[in-house]
Amino acid sequence: MKLPVTPFRFAEFRRCAPQFPSHPVFLNITNLFTIFAYYTYSMKRILVTGGAGFIGSHLCEHLLNLGHDVVCLDNYFTGSKMNIVHLLNNPYFEIIRHDVTMPIYIETDEIYNLACPASPVHYQYNGIKTIKTSVMGAINTLGLAKRTKAKILQASTSEIYGDPEVHPQHEGYWGNVNTLGPRACYDEGKRVAETLFMNYYFQNNVRIKIARIFNTYGPKMNSNDGRVVSNFIVQALKGEDITIFGDGTHTRSFQYVDDLIAGLVRLMDTDDSFLGPVNLGNPIEITIGTLAKMIIKMTGSKSKIIYLPLPQDDPKQRKPDITLAKKELGWAPKVDVETGLEKTIEYFRKTLI
Repeated sequence: MKLPVTPFRFAEFRRCAPQFPSHPVFLNITNLFTIFAYYTYSMKRILVTGGAGFIGSHLCEHLLNLGHDVVCLDNYFTGSKMNIVHLLNNPYFEIIRHDVTMPIYIETDEIYNLACPASPVHYQYNGIKTIKTSVMGAINTLGLAKRTKAKILQASTSEIYGDPEVHPQHEGYWGNVNTLGPRACYDEGKRVAETLFMNYYFQNNVRIKIARIFNTYGPKMNSNDGRVVSNFIVQALKGEDITIFGDGTHTRSFQYVDDLIAGLVRLMDTDDSFLGPVNLGNPIEITIGTLAKMIIKMTGSKSKIIYLPLPQDDPKQRKPDITLAKKELGWAPKVDVETGLEKTIEYFRKTLI
């Protein structure tokens, strides 16, 4: 006879451990062994490259809360120990200081490859290093996945689409990218990484997933990374002028980090036959000028808006078509921009003190 298994998570299982005798499900000793085996085999050892970064640190925390054993790998170029220090007392969390351009030899069940500077300020600082991180990082993590038979997810980007001529952008659009421009080190590095993932799948049967991530914001963003949301919030809180590049009419679609994390985990959990790429972003499009005014109002700032020339190759519009994500992942963003901005502003109020 098949015994029922109580559907609470492994983290909850560990918390309940001292109360085993009083918990109804443990009155039957056979059930105890059934549940122990269930949670033991459902616990995965997961590697997150770039795990001390903005998105990576949120992902590490989420995976720990799901009851997994998490290894965070980071070289701290843009990541920060402050993003993960609160996780250090968790016995199922460990940190490896390492650069993904060099091979890594560990045992793992799943790999989330997030390692790469993602803001123009950081990825243009050393373009060659950025390309190496994307390309060599993909080769090394794919090699690890091949050896360990792990499933691996590539954090790709909406920058794949460049300055798009198709709107909104769907996964079948090949993009409009300047291969020689200042953003190319990031755009083309991510394109090559996607190509490597597909070739490892076709040639070596590596189980892959590709996510194309659109503009994401939330707590733990770097205050000096040059991204529009963090820039505007920091400037507003300091009472400085809000700097808009261009006339403020160009658009972006902003997703809160919690929504992205949910999408990444759902993508990883899909059947091996679904590879992606799949867009993960918020389809609600707003102008940069509107965003600046929202942040000024929400912070109570007296900052003024000034306009500067638009950088070369900066996209005029960006909006994801998430039809595929809805169909294959059952995913769509839930956090509206106002709610997400409130949480992000509160984070920067505390960190800027």
